[in-house]
Amino acid sequence: MAIKSIRDMTQAKHWHRWVAASIVIIVTIFVASQPASAQLQLDYAEVGVPPEPGLELLQYEPHDIVYFTADSGGGWARVLLLDFPGRRPPSKPSGDLRFTVLGIEGKPMTAKWSTIEKIDLWEVKLEREARERIAAGDFVGAYPFLSILIRDFPNQKGLRELRSNFLWQDAISRAKRGEIAPTLAMLEELRRYAPEFQRSGVVRALSGTADRLMQALVDAGQLDLAQQMLARLEVDYQNERLEAVAKWKKSFWDMASGKRDEAIKAMEAKDFREARRIAREALYLEPELPGAAALVRKIHELYPMVNVGVLQSATVLEPTRIDNWAARRAGRLMYRTLFEIQGAGPEGGEYEFIFGDTEMSPDRMHFDLLIEPEKIKPPLDGIRGHYLADVMANRAIPTSPEYFAPWAAAVNSIELVGPQQVGFNLRRPHVLPISLLQIPVDGSWFGGQPGSPTGDYQPEAMKDQAEVVRYVLRGAPKTPTQPREIVESRLLSGSDGVAKLLQGEVDVLDQLFPADAIRLSKSKKVKVVKYPLPTVHMLVPCSGHPYLAERTFRRALLYGINREDILNGELLESLQSEGCRVLSGPFPAGIEINDPLGYAYDQNITPRPYEPPLAKLLLAMNFNQMEAFASRKKEKPPEMTPIRLAFPADNLSRVACEAIRSQWELLDLKIELVELPIGHTFPGPDEDIADIVYVSAAVWEPVIDARRVLGPEGLAKSSDQLVGLGLRRLEEAKNWREVRDRLLDLHAIAHHELPVLPLWQMVDSYAYRRELVGVGSDIVSLYQNASNWRLGQ
Repeated sequence: MAIKSIRDMTQAKHWHRWVAASIVIIVTIFVASQPASAQLQLDYAEVGVPPEPGLELLQYEPHDIVYFTADSGGGWARVLLLDFPGRRPPSKPSGDLRFTVLGIEGKPMTAKWSTIEKIDLWEVKLEREARERIAAGDFVGAYPFLSILIRDFPNQKGLRELRSNFLWQDAISRAKRGEIAPTLAMLEELRRYAPEFQRSGVVRALSGTADRLMQALVDAGQLDLAQQMLARLEVDYQNERLEAVAKWKKSFWDMASGKRDEAIKAMEAKDFREARRIAREALYLEPELPGAAALVRKIHELYPMVNVGVLQSATVLEPTRIDNWAARRAGRLMYRTLFEIQGAGPEGGEYEFIFGDTEMSPDRMHFDLLIEPEKIKPPLDGIRGHYLADVMANRAIPTSPEYFAPWAAAVNSIELVGPQQVGFNLRRPHVLPISLLQIPVDGSWFGGQPGSPTGDYQPEAMKDQAEVVRYVLRGAPKTPTQPREIVESRLLSGSDGVAKLLQGEVDVLDQLFPADAIRLSKSKKVKVVKYPLPTVHMLVPCSGHPYLAERTFRRALLYGINREDILNGELLESLQSEGCRVLSGPFPAGIEINDPLGYAYDQNITPRPYEPPLAKLLLAMNFNQMEAFASRKKEKPPEMTPIRLAFPADNLSRVACEAIRSQWELLDLKIELVELPIGHTFPGPDEDIADIVYVSAAVWEPVIDARRVLGPEGLAKSSDQLVGLGLRRLEEAKNWREVRDRLLDLHAIAHHELPVLPLWQMVDSYAYRRELVGVGSDIVSLYQNASNWRLGQ
């Protein structure tokens, strides 16, 4: 309705009463039609003033309030924002004001300016609320009002002063509560926004707060953060010359000088470990400190040592261990392997025979191992052909502790051709027989004690909970620069490792979180390199849990994991990393299209998608099957006990398993997470601590590793007849075409039978500071070239 029609009424001074009455009728009809829970507050009144809504004001649609004069009958109405030029009411209004009352948008109205006492603008109300709350110290309450003003009314008169006062008073309040870092943030924001606001007072407060925060960081040992902050403050406030900056620049110089002197004393006392640590700290504190860089170089020359940051400490040293990254990494320092994988070629892995050379007959029915002692360094030069022949023979004897079924099935006879040559006749052509001979070589091969080292290093001491393990050089160094020690320090997390690498506390990181690798690759101080062979991540059943023994139940578990989301969201943090992908089987898929690394992976088998409804249906089917089977046997169905999901004590595994648990719990399953002891990646044979375990496996040579993953003696300990048949047919393959075809068949069998639950493939990376040279860029194991490492400065 239009108020304009009221002008003809005889009692014109009471026109607004008629408007109000009309609004009452309209609103009353509307409210009466609503349930009690939806009753609305009226946006007008015939008398008085509207109540102060406080924070509830933010729930209103933006509006102005029009107050009417007492002569016209009084009262007020909330109206949609009035269209004033620049949002300023006319100084000498005349005529009519056109407006729309909130809630009655379809009924525009007009009123004479002479009947209007005042108009309370929306932005004025917001500013009033903000000022009152700032004055009362309620900065949390003031912030939303101030935010709306900044967003919607940036040209509001007095807004700059209001915003500046908010930042200043909030900083004072936080300082009184001891919130140093937030106080500094407020002061810096104030300085950037309004440098003219109380200039000297803000600068003094900023300097004092920075001083307190620097002291807190130094006291907490966070020198890297303190230095970063000091460098930033020096650049940002170079014109102000903050007293705190000058004070702490001198303090860091004094600290660095003191550490330099301490390092010299430690070096003179031949405590090279401590000397190196302190000298590196001095150089980090003050890179320009005279003599610091030369001191670090001198200590390196006297006693080369490399610090390696690791996510998992090794408690066992097994260079051929498929499921234990730490054991495989550190085992390479202590033991050599008869055949060591160097990388991947077009037809399987590329291996090096540590005692010499190999020769394969064209029909692949015979090969020789040629020992070349003149090219081998001690103690490996002590090997003899007859001993090597005996070792190979023992691996083919079923009653021998060293018996290895695939080797026994492959070899027909062994012959000692000469003192330095051993020949092998095979039962059938084998595409890669040397892959069957990845055997750790210990000191007993040369007349020493069983288990004694053959590598360049040995651990000083090994403890399950050790945070630092030192691997000390055995014997004389091969070169003057060969590290005398390789020190492994266990990290709290991947981000902790990145920080320590950047500040120089560690020289190498052996394994990076994929997202950290992507971010760290941008640093000029660090080189990030991908390992050429990926790891396959899977869940492996490891107990007699009656439900996990059922294929239908395992399928349900796999359908209940959003693998794409966990991999891309949780592990990769939405960053792109080539080669990281969800898998449909237990073999690597390769990193690039048509990658020979993926010769065992069938690209036509797509991974099972995330289907929670299907997972629940399969669970229900499995429960019904179990009940029906038990009923036929007149027994009780097995109890559905909580599933114990175990994982190694590293950050990546923990994140993945926490996500898997949360998704399985959506299927109404009870899941218990079990963190394995440090250095352990699989429950022991006599340990009943888990039902299924998260495994990161180095399935680098599927032609041999298929049995190590799926076989009765492998990770899965599968007794499935189809799996067993697939493994036997694989081992009978005579050429690479047959190998590939039978591996693809085995992939299909594993996809159907699910002896393991495939998750994803990860392309791991390592990183090192650029002053460390000789690491290599195409290494399978971090310590593959450790004897050639050299630290510069």
